[in-house]
Amino acid sequence: MEQNHSLKNNAQTLRKNMTKEESHLWYQFLCRYPLRFRRQYVIGNYIVDFYCHQAKLVVELDGSQHYSPEEMEYDQKRTDYLQTQGLHVLRFSNLDVMRRFRDVCEAIDRAAKERTGQKL
Repeated sequence: MEQNHSLKNNAQTLRKNMTKEESHLWYQFLCRYPLRFRRQYVIGNYIVDFYCHQAKLVVELDGSQHYSPEEMEYDQKRTDYLQTQGLHVLRFSNLDVMRRFRDVCEAIDRAAKERTGQKL
């Protein structure tokens, strides 16, 4: 999978400055998940919030800025590109993470199991 290496520094900065929702999902679920997830991972010309290579799964958390027409169009373009790379994209709002954390974790777990055919 191709990577834009000029985004590497941006990704490192984002990893050091995760949102509270990203931190919550990472430290309370993804960093302990049986499959390895990466934070702020560069794919093509994009930095995705979380990526699992084994499941070909991208998890994106969207704050309120993602709901303007321009951002929704940009996010759709990102998703379309990621899908051309054989990836499955799950999107959750920050509000989902804070109010429905268990449901978010279960959806990620279900997708990872379906994508890998494993019982984790």
